[in-house]
Amino acid sequence: MEVPAFQELKLALDERYTPADVELLERVYDFAKMAHEGQSRATGEPYFVHSFAVAMKLASLKLPSEVIASGLLHDVPEDTEHTLEEVEATFGADIAHMVGAITKLGHLKYRGEERYIENLRKMFVAMAEDVRVVFIKFADRMHNMETLYALPEHKRLRIAREVMEIYAPIANRLGMGEYRGLFEDYAFKYLEPKEYSWTKHLLEERVKKFGPALDRAMKAIGGELERNNIKLIDIHGRVKHCYSLFKKLAKYRNDMSKVYDIVAMRIIVKDISDCYAVLGILHGLYTPLPGRIKDYIAQPKPNGYQSLHTTVFDETGSILEFQIRTLAMHEESEYGVAAHWRYKEGATAAERNVKWMEELARIQKELSTSDFMAHLNELKLDMFHDRIFVFTPKGDVIDLPEDSTPIDLAYFIHSEIGNKASQARVNGEIAPLDRALKSGDMCEIIVDKNRKGPSGDWIKFVKTRHAREKIKDALRNQRGNILSALIRRVR
Repeated sequence: MEVPAFQELKLALDERYTPADVELLERVYDFAKMAHEGQSRATGEPYFVHSFAVAMKLASLKLPSEVIASGLLHDVPEDTEHTLEEVEATFGADIAHMVGAITKLGHLKYRGEERYIENLRKMFVAMAEDVRVVFIKFADRMHNMETLYALPEHKRLRIAREVMEIYAPIANRLGMGEYRGLFEDYAFKYLEPKEYSWTKHLLEERVKKFGPALDRAMKAIGGELERNNIKLIDIHGRVKHCYSLFKKLAKYRNDMSKVYDIVAMRIIVKDISDCYAVLGILHGLYTPLPGRIKDYIAQPKPNGYQSLHTTVFDETGSILEFQIRTLAMHEESEYGVAAHWRYKEGATAAERNVKWMEELARIQKELSTSDFMAHLNELKLDMFHDRIFVFTPKGDVIDLPEDSTPIDLAYFIHSEIGNKASQARVNGEIAPLDRALKSGDMCEIIVDKNRKGPSGDWIKFVKTRHAREKIKDALRNQRGNILSALIRRVR
């Protein structure tokens, strides 16, 4: 394969990029191409093909030119004779900072558990310091996954597992839905090849079956929106990712009839009022399924996702799912935190996710390497697991790991509420303290002021590390108080 020409990258840049941006990228392209001259990858391709592919992925996210430039240069200090100091002298401190952060992450090659853990620690710190580093690392890892076939099997499995356990969940927490789906599918293909092939076949069959229904719906909806003077920005079909479908089928014991969103239609309109107007039009055209209308505009998901969802029967009895959103919501859904860097605005609108990364870095800094290894599974659950949002009676929305319990919620609110919790009321009904909460649940914690502290049994069912540590602290204090009382009696 020949090295791609700069013109290919230039064509990927839209009107948001100035002539100065293009000039910078051309200079960086020439420098990186020269630096990697004569090097090859495991695929047999020139090494610069990888650097260029990373830059193209960053350009597709419409990220600032400095980030794309750092993608072109990300392997230069580590894999060529050119130093980071030379990069800084030639292209400035900001680009050198990003390249340096990526270089640090690349030093450890996951040889053994301790080095693997240490690399994760470095990655968390780098993410918290500069979220742009995450985008470059994601683009780098995505292209590596695309060419994973060229590596020995043991390396393929190790990298695929890391992508499934670390990269995909981080992408999810950052709201980068498209990256999460692709990461999961690439990893799924290598970790469970038989299940991947089976699911992919099911997906292809379902797409073939629903194609005509989607075509009919697109024409009907387009005409109806035009008659109602609603500007349609885009309408297109969306096919569920393989791994997402596999997980959902497992939940329903492989009953395809219970999975409605294998093929969905996305309708993108100008503003929020148009979203609700489109929902009304759809329900006028088709028969909605009861209980299948979800308003994620009024109540966004914990990672910021917003859309209206509805599932309907069309005129032939086919079941179709629709996702209705504005263009801003669509970009947020696909690109998450990256969407806020598209217009060089910085990441202020994504503050919540950046705070999560800062918290992750704070936790790992507090732990020694051995403690970090011991707590890794808990960290995966708390930070990387799928999340739910639960409402308090005051209307606060609390973001918790999936399957969290009222006790997890109680300790999230305050340690004393956790220690004194005696009952929970979920959606108006008394519920056990070990009940698994679901997104959208309203949960009230009923406290007993006379309660002396938590039950030791709670540790068996709580899901968050925070709750578990607070329970252990309270139990230690209880034992200390009992011991002090006994000593006083003896005296």
